[in-house]
Amino acid sequence: MARGTQHRKRRTPTNARVAATSPKEAPKKRVKHERWEDQLFFSRLRVHAKWVFVFLALVFGVGFVIFGVGSGSTGISDVLQNFFTGNSSSGPSAATLQKRAEQHPNDPKRWHDLATKLEAQNKWPEAIDALKRYTALRPRDESGLEELANAYLRQVTNEQQAYIAAQTQTSILTPKPPAPPSAKSPLAKALAGLSNPIDSAVASTVGSRASTAYSNIFQYESEAVGTYKKLADLNPKDATTQLRLAQVADAAGDAATAEAAYQKFLQLAPDDPLAASAKKALKRLQKPTATGASTHK
Repeated sequence: MARGTQHRKRRTPTNARVAATSPKEAPKKRVKHERWEDQLFFSRLRVHAKWVFVFLALVFGVGFVIFGVGSGSTGISDVLQNFFTGNSSSGPSAATLQKRAEQHPNDPKRWHDLATKLEAQNKWPEAIDALKRYTALRPRDESGLEELANAYLRQVTNEQQAYIAAQTQTSILTPKPPAPPSAKSPLAKALAGLSNPIDSAVASTVGSRASTAYSNIFQYESEAVGTYKKLADLNPKDATTQLRLAQVADAAGDAATAEAAYQKFLQLAPDDPLAASAKKALKRLQKPTATGASTHK
């Protein structure tokens, strides 16, 4: 046999079994490492638990409201306490102060506290009553008397507005006919015997309010004059008090008191900038009228 045939590469028979290859080890599952951002606590909260931040924000917000952080109060606890004790955010309520004053009627401070609260609420008739109690206990307190006089004048303004409103309402509800018939005509005689129900209703309600307001104006103006007289008696050499007394008495139609107060003011402060206007008012008061008496403004 030739040498080349000895080294010829043997061919594998077609029916020969292929030797099983040794099984290779299955590749290990690669462990997925977490990103470095996930290893940070706050970053993980930001990525995976955003609702936690919402919850914390709500907790802090509710806590600030409940405990009143930064508001100068105790929050909900303060509100609950005010609800059960009758206090408000600006102090005790008027009802609470009224009760305290009635429990200690001889304590002037309690009446003044009540008056201050009522003034803040624009309840001037009630404030006047409280100031009258206060000045009765402190008759020489000039600031208290001045406050009472100012309260009278504030209520005078309110009554004047009520009177004007009632007069306006009367003119609106009962307008006059554009062309009334002649007084001697049969129509005028027939209408004279009829009563207008609207006019009657207006006269009984609106007219009553107008008359009440008008009488209250006189009352409060007279009380203001009397209060300024007390101030003038306490400090007779105070030119400002004399001028104020003269002006209030002049507006109230008390010509005698106004004239005497103007004269006193001019004696105490002849060079005052308001002396010229005081002289004009005094001259007007001293001028005789047709009826011989001064009329209310």
